Amino acid sequence: MQTEWTEEAIQRIATENTTLEQRVRRLTTDNRTLDERLKAARSNLRFQDRRVADPEARLTDPASTI
Repeated sequence: MQTEWTEEAIQRIATENTTLEQRVRRLTTDNRTLDERLKAARSNLRFQDRRVADPEARLTDPASTI
């Protein structure tokens, strides 16, 4: 398994490694951003569900309109 690495091969691998590390950082940031947006969307949906549920409950319960 002893292989002589050329300077060119070492440089290419180092460059690819740097590129991949940058990509991982970008994807991690993108994932965090999407996760935050998903949490906000879920929160908004829960809020809207509560806003819709209140009038629905009043419509289905005639005693509450008196």
